[in-house]
Amino acid sequence: MVAALTCWSVAEVVLRQDLAPRPLLLLAVLAVLGPLPWRRTHPLVAVAVSFGTLTIVDIVRILTESRGALLNSISATLILAYALFRWGSGREAASGLGLILLWLPITTVADPMSLAETVAGYAFFLFAAALGAAIRYRTKIRFRDIDHAKAREREQLARELHDIVAHHVSGIAIQAQAGRAIAASHPERAVEALVVIEDAATRTLTELRAIVGVLRATQDTEFAPQPGVAEVEQLATDGQTRPCVEVNLSGEFDGLSPAVGAAIYRLAQESITNARRHARHATQVTVAVTGDPDQVRLTIDDDGSAAGGRAPAGYGLVGMRERASLLGGTFHAGPAAERGWRVEAVLPRTGTPR
Repeated sequence: MVAALTCWSVAEVVLRQDLAPRPLLLLAVLAVLGPLPWRRTHPLVAVAVSFGTLTIVDIVRILTESRGALLNSISATLILAYALFRWGSGREAASGLGLILLWLPITTVADPMSLAETVAGYAFFLFAAALGAAIRYRTKIRFRDIDHAKAREREQLARELHDIVAHHVSGIAIQAQAGRAIAASHPERAVEALVVIEDAATRTLTELRAIVGVLRATQDTEFAPQPGVAEVEQLATDGQTRPCVEVNLSGEFDGLSPAVGAAIYRLAQESITNARRHARHATQVTVAVTGDPDQVRLTIDDDGSAAGGRAPAGYGLVGMRERASLLGGTFHAGPAAERGWRVEAVLPRTGTPR
């Protein structure tokens, strides 16, 4: 951007004849180009340096009665007005706007304009400021919605983990009661109960570690096991509805963390729902789950039209990505190589970050 504005300024100097003295032109160009690289990190400083220098230049022109106009490239100050309201705080925006409104009447005196031109100049700067404020507000709303989507996914994941842990603890309690009841008459069976308790306690500790760091709202929960990889097959359809859903399971799933199994099911369920809602002309959705020694891979492909109006930044995908991240995995969603849409998630079998 600075290079383009520099070329613009040089072209004006070469082609135009009605320009102010060259020292004033050079100072005005530096006032515009110099602060641009810092317009995002220090918007008020950039505006103060630029418009302050331009104000001094115009005052000098008025006092010395210099003939000639400044370069049209100084209209790039609109970028600084936009940046002030896009990245500056409320106090910085108010202070910077005061500097801009101070410069505008001075420059209209240095370069006499008609009423229409003066109104247009004010309108351009106010529009740039309003555009910056509008985009700032929209970005803030989007970040807030993304945070809400992540929080909802964290809450749902924590609720599922809570149910899984509660299920394990219930089993431990039952085994402990049974072991105490038979300890006197069948001590060998009591030892077997202790082995089961040890295994269940180990699994419970693993799930408890996964809960750490996940926010959970206070809600009633059902003390029942969550769906896992085996239940993914239930998402398949008989071919009478469109799109048809085909599920393929391969690999080893024994010893898989219940949290990972539940996540695989939820990700597959959400992806199929998204395909039905957004994949135009889709006839087939293929769900593939592969269990490797260290990880589980989930892939969902559909054959929908490429012009399906997908929304890659949708909040459903944000939640799915957050769920995979919390379990130490990766998530990707986007157009497939040939046609349609692909969702791919890879989760460690233990469900904990490496």
